[in-house]
Amino acid sequence: AAAPPAPAAPAVAAPPPAPTPAAAAAPVAAPRAAVSSGSAPASPLARRMAAATGMDLASIAGSGLGGRIIAVDVEAAQAAAVAAPAMAVAAPAAFGVSGALFEDVPHNNIRKIIAKRLTDSKRDVPHYYLATECVLDELVRLRANANASLEKADKLSVNDFIIKASAKALVDVPQANSAWFDDFVRTYKHADVCVAVSTDKGLITPIIAKAELKTLSQISAETKELAGRARANKLKPEEFMGGTFTVSNLGMFGVKNFTAIINPPQACILAVGGMEKKVVSDGKGGFKEVSVMIVSLSADHRVIDGAVGAQWLAAFKKYIENPVLMLVKPQSRAVCAEARGCWDPVRGGAARAMADA
Repeated sequence: AAAPPAPAAPAVAAPPPAPTPAAAAAPVAAPRAAVSSGSAPASPLARRMAAATGMDLASIAGSGLGGRIIAVDVEAAQAAAVAAPAMAVAAPAAFGVSGALFEDVPHNNIRKIIAKRLTDSKRDVPHYYLATECVLDELVRLRANANASLEKADKLSVNDFIIKASAKALVDVPQANSAWFDDFVRTYKHADVCVAVSTDKGLITPIIAKAELKTLSQISAETKELAGRARANKLKPEEFMGGTFTVSNLGMFGVKNFTAIINPPQACILAVGGMEKKVVSDGKGGFKEVSVMIVSLSADHRVIDGAVGAQWLAAFKKYIENPVLMLVKPQSRAVCAEARGCWDPVRGGAARAMADA
C-alpha cells in the first residue's frame, strides 16, 4: 500500500509590500536663500513700493517668472504684516477666557472728549464732597397744584425746581459760581446751569443760561427742548459748551445717592438722588411720613473752601424745602433791580426778570 501523503506545510503570509519611498509625499520646497534687497529679483515698481514702506525684499517670496518679486507680492506682504499684530491683540488668552465672545465698539468723538475731560478732572482737581437730605413735602404740594392747571407738555418736573433752586443758591453764594484758571479765579455774574443729559453717543450738558432770571415754566420748556435736541445731536456748540454749574440727576433711575465728577473749569456739580418716603418724628411725640431726597455737592477745593460749599448747600436746601421762595424776584449784584428791568443781550431791549411760576 502506498504511504499516506505528507501533511502540507502551513502557508506563510507574504510580507507586506514595502512603502513607496517619498513618491507619495508632496515635495517640500527648499527654504529660499536670504538675499539682500539689492540682489533680490524684483520689478522696479515692487522695489519702489518696498522702499516706501521700509520692507526688506529678501523677506518676500516672489510669484513672478523665475521667482521674481512683483507689485502684488509686496502688497500681500504688507497686508500680512498689518494683520499679524491685530491677531495678537485679539487673542482671548489676554483676558483669561479662552474663546470668549465680544464686540469692539469704536469710540466716537463725544466719548473721547468725555473720557479725557473727566479723567483730567478726577486726576487734577482736588474734589471734596458734601451731602444733605432735603424734605420735599412743600415742593410736592406746590408742583401738584401747578401741574393741575397745566397742559401735559407744560407740566413741571422736580428737576425744574432743582435747577431753579441751584441758580438761586448761586446768587446767594456767588463764590460757588466760579471757575479755576491758572492765574486767577473767575466769578460769574449769572447762573448758567448745565443739565446732564444721557444720549446714545455719551453724556452732554446743555445750558440753561441765566437760570436765576427765568421762571419755572421757562426752565421746564427750555430743558425739554434742549434735551430733545441733545438726543438728536442737533445742539449748537454754544448751547452745551461753557456753563458755570452742573446738575446731574439720576433719581429717575432709582438711584438713592451718588457723587459726580466736576466738569472743568467749573468748580461745582450737584448729584441728585431719587425721592423716597421716610418716617420721622413730628415733634409732638408722634411720627409722620415725609418725602426726602439726598443731594451731594462735589466741589473744587482750589476755588471753594469747605465752609463756602456748606453755605451753598444750606442755601439750596432752603429753596428746595421752601419752594415759594423761588417765586421771589432776585435782588443781587448779579441782576439789576426789579424796578429797572434787566438788559438781555440776546433778545435786546429791557427784559423783565420774572421768576414767578
